[in-house]
Amino acid sequence: MDEQIGIVTRGINNIYAVVPLDDVSRLASARTFSCRIKGKVLQDVDDVYNPLAVGDQVLFNVHQGDEGMILRRLERRNSFERWNAKRGTNQTLVANMDLAICVTSTDDPPFRPRFIDRAIVCAHDMPLMIVLNKCDLMLTEDQNERFQLYASLGYDTFAMSAFDTKGIEALHALLRGKTVAMIGQSGVGKSTLVNALLGGPDVQKTGDISNKFHRGRHTTNHALMLPADGFNIVDTPGMRELLIPHEDPHLIAETFPEFRKYADRCSYQPCLHDHEPGCAVKEQVEAGLIHPDRYESYLRMIASVEDRPESWESDRR
Repeated sequence: MDEQIGIVTRGINNIYAVVPLDDVSRLASARTFSCRIKGKVLQDVDDVYNPLAVGDQVLFNVHQGDEGMILRRLERRNSFERWNAKRGTNQTLVANMDLAICVTSTDDPPFRPRFIDRAIVCAHDMPLMIVLNKCDLMLTEDQNERFQLYASLGYDTFAMSAFDTKGIEALHALLRGKTVAMIGQSGVGKSTLVNALLGGPDVQKTGDISNKFHRGRHTTNHALMLPADGFNIVDTPGMRELLIPHEDPHLIAETFPEFRKYADRCSYQPCLHDHEPGCAVKEQVEAGLIHPDRYESYLRMIASVEDRPESWESDRR
């Protein structure tokens, strides 16, 4: 049996759809193999919720028709991970993406910048774009200031409506040649946006907003890679909360670009920029040079790591 390299395009109940690497650029017509992990345990992968995620490159062989066995996961160049509180371990949503798009909305559900802050931390070495959907609904002055802040920090931002043809065409042009993952809260219009980019209303199911909880109902229950015109797109399940991966809290500060130019001036090294005296980052917050809500968002994140497993913070607090 010949071994070959493939990419996971879907995974449900330990059965993975795998497309040969050379065929991923023509995903719509590619032959897809239904694969299981050989021996049921993936070697050299420990302490994770899911050993494989959409976008992972794997070594596999075909043993019968369109069925195969996954032998090994190849090294990831990046991943988007979150903390799975129920299992008490990290969960990978997607891997090896050229771009992650964090979709947010102006209202219904409301704009939540702390969700975006956490998404940035969860994107390990993965470029991230922030897309503001439903921009026909106005942001408040404070919300707009917070959204504009991301652009000033160097993040790509894009404001649009999923029902605006020109906006869809402009976003489509930015994504050409890439494999991108769509990530966002339930109800922000993520699947509607995916459908618009794919050119049809019925590719991914969409749902109404829950009036009781002012949140979206889940309509995508697993990650799935789909072929678009000139790029591939991964739709992921909508999230009501996003907990950052369990790791060294000192690493969180490195994802805040506004901290970096001051961090080496702190009296204590390494500094968590929390209770330490002589912290240059805190001094810049007090001087108004670092946004106070971004700093508060950071403090909640490091608290969520330090408090596990007894308690944790979520973006809904």
